Amino acid sequence: MSAIDLFQNAKTVRLKGSHGKYLVAEADEVSVTQERSCASKSAKWEVEFVESSDTIIRLKSCYGKYLTASNQPFLFRMTGRKVLQTLPPRLDSSVEWEPIRERGAVKLKTRYGRFLRANGSLPPWRNSITHDIPHRTVTKDWIFWEVHVVEFLPPQIAVAKEDCFTSDATSPTSTQSSNSASFSRQEWDDSCGKASDGRLVYFELANEHGEVENEYGEVECIAFKGFQVSELASRLEDELGIPGLTVCTRSPLNRKLHPLRLHLPPNNATMHVVVLPPSSKGSHLFGLQLAK
Repeated sequence: MSAIDLFQNAKTVRLKGSHGKYLVAEADEVSVTQERSCASKSAKWEVEFVESSDTIIRLKSCYGKYLTASNQPFLFRMTGRKVLQTLPPRLDSSVEWEPIRERGAVKLKTRYGRFLRANGSLPPWRNSITHDIPHRTVTKDWIFWEVHVVEFLPPQIAVAKEDCFTSDATSPTSTQSSNSASFSRQEWDDSCGKASDGRLVYFELANEHGEVENEYGEVECIAFKGFQVSELASRLEDELGIPGLTVCTRSPLNRKLHPLRLHLPPNNATMHVVVLPPSSKGSHLFGLQLAK
């Protein structure tokens, strides 16, 4: 599977860097940094494909701004340049990224051969994001990213996207694109609709009172293999970057939350769960008071 296939049917994604932190759009609607937690909406990026290419994408933050490779140096006399959120009057190459797969991860390359980089080390480098060409061995892994699909496109939109990519069947390039898009579509069907790959788990993160504060009405989804509640809880903790979570179902009768016990439903049945943070007081739970 090529790197672009990871984005082919994705509506929103999270990007996890080599330091175990996620690409985040800051609330100033300009800065881009990295954080350990991915629970906030600022860690999600909307995927857009460039109309003239089936290998180039744009990534839009929750503030409606595009991930942008600017020409501003991050530090004086250093090669790294700032990565920002911008909304240019005309969408140019500064907001375009080419996913490249290597060593099981993805690199995001600008049109000028530089790569999105999650920096480490001491301040001011720590948690910063730049685009650069890696020269030192110690920083060569900083340009690799894990792609976590948060939301998939509805099937009809995914099919329409494939049709767009295969419109020029006489071109060798478009034929290759057609095969890639078709393959990606099959993977989407396999990962989201077949029991052989486990179950779908739709989840929402609640606050300490059991209330789901979701501005956009979005429910996130993962494919999960396993039958133990502890395994699911561990997976969701990794997804959200929050330890000590409690996995619950909501009663259809009184809307109270009921913590899951030892085993998940059989036959890889699709699940809808609510995840409580460790700070939860437990007063909203049905049949169980959580320890404070």
